[in-house]
Parts: sequence; structure tokens; C-alpha cells
Amino acid sequence: MKILILGAHGQIAQLVRSRLLAETDTTLTLYLRQADRLQDVQSTRETVVEGDVNDYTTLKAAMVGQDLVLADLGGRFEPMVQSIVRSMEETSVQRLIYITGLGLYHELPEKFDSWLEDAIGHDVMEDTRRAAKLIETSTLNYTIIRAGYMTNNDEVDYELTEKGETFKGTTISRKSIADLIVAIAKQPTLHSRSSLGIAKAGTDGDMPVYR
Repeated sequence: MKILILGAHGQIAQLVRSRLLAETDTTLTLYLRQADRLQDVQSTRETVVEGDVNDYTTLKAAMVGQDLVLADLGGRFEPMVQSIVRSMEETSVQRLIYITGLGLYHELPEKFDSWLEDAIGHDVMEDTRRAAKLIETSTLNYTIIRAGYMTNNDEVDYELTEKGETFKGTTISRKSIADLIVAIAKQPTLHSRSSLGIAKAGTDGDMPVYR
């Protein structure tokens, strides 16, 4: 298995990287804008590529031969996703795991949905929605992970909701998100062409509840 991690210095990406190196024989391509931010690179199993996801030429070159792509990105999502989808389709790489936030489909309980739209801003939310739609209407075998507000709690404790279901909970540990990603990496047919909400059970509320 060859996995390309986009935004490889991200907190979730780093958790996934550590677990994949420890638990699998996967080889990793670590793609990020500042390569010197990565520490302890294992040269026998890891290749570092310095590049921006919006740099299509560099991204497409890194994409060749990969089995799975993980995107842990921040910024304006629509142009980045356009670049990812195009480069994957042109290099015949099918499997994508894409981390984003909750509220893509107004799937939250009403008060929490209104709070989120105000807190994040409608323009930002619409950018994330357009990006997700690009993935969902592509030919890719994707898993979109719609995460609650993230914590650094040292725990793996989560429940999932499917697209079309009301999102449960408000917050989630990064370790929990990483656990879901590692499970999919180990069994790539898991959650194929799915958009999953992920949050810790018992954290429901009209705004983020931290427990």
C-alpha cells in the first residue's frame, strides 16, 4: 500500500503517519509546503515532497503510483479540491479520504446549525460545501469525514453518522479521527463513497460541548 498524505504536518496527519508506520508496512509520501517542518523521516518508508496542493504539476507528479490519498488541509478548499480531484483522475488514483468540518448539509440540530453558520461564516461554509460537492460528483472512491470541533484529548471515543442522518455530538478528539482513517487505510473498501459525521457520544448541544 502506498499512501500520499497532503498537509503532512497537520496534527491529524501526524497521528495517522505514526500509526501507519507502527502498525502496517505502508510506504508514505508526505506532501507539505515546508518540508523542513517534518522530523524523524524514515527514509526507507517515507518520501517527502515540498509543494502546495494548488501547484498542479508538483501534485500530479506526487500522485503517480499511489493507492490512497489523505487530505488534511486548511485554507480555501474549493481550488485545492479541484486540483486533487483532477490529479487523481488523470493518474487513475481512486481512493481519497478527505477531512473537513461538520455542517456541510445543514445536518446539525437547528440551534447548533445556526450557531455554526454564524461562528464560521456563511462564505467559509459555502467554500467547504462546494469542495465536498466536487468530490461527491467525481469518479473517485471517497470518504469525506465531517468532524466535530476538535480536541487534543488522549482518547479514542466516537460515533459515526451517515449523510442524510442528523449529526450527533459536537466535539471529537483528533486521535479518534486518526483511528477512523487508519481503519480505512487498513481496509480501503470500508466506508466507500461515504460522507461520515464523527463526534464523541454525549457531547450534544447548541454549541461545542467539551468533555
